[in-house]
Amino acid sequence: MAAALFVANAGAASAADPGWDSETLHSMEACYDPGSSKFKFTLWYNSGQNGAYRNMHHPIYNFDALRPGDGADHPLKYCGGGGSSPWPGSYQRVKNNAASGENFHYKYTARVYFRSGFGGAQDVMGPYQHIDQFRNVYNNNASFQFTS
Repeated sequence: MAAALFVANAGAASAADPGWDSETLHSMEACYDPGSSKFKFTLWYNSGQNGAYRNMHHPIYNFDALRPGDGADHPLKYCGGGGSSPWPGSYQRVKNNAASGENFHYKYTARVYFRSGFGGAQDVMGPYQHIDQFRNVYNNNASFQFTS
């Protein structure tokens, strides 16, 4: 299923589309190798882009309450990996558990926010930038969006 990238205007706060939340929760792209996925933003459990990760592509209003249309809230979790020795953070909740991130998009700026609903302090990554350790939202992060 091809999906267009949603880019918000800075300051626009609204809940994401249930179709986007479903794709974010269930698409195999979420756990492909970072940079190889059509999902162009990645959060990592550890600093320096290490440990478990999760790729994302659409705005996420609240990492703990994705709503794919089934009437329930679902938390976004890190992918599992590492074979017989799982990566640190595998299958843990993303909310308040991200230490670093990378924007693989060629055009849009990625923003990770302290509060749900795209509010509060934020760390910002321009196209093809990464942050080895978040300065403003280190292990205190609740939402994400691309902006122009």
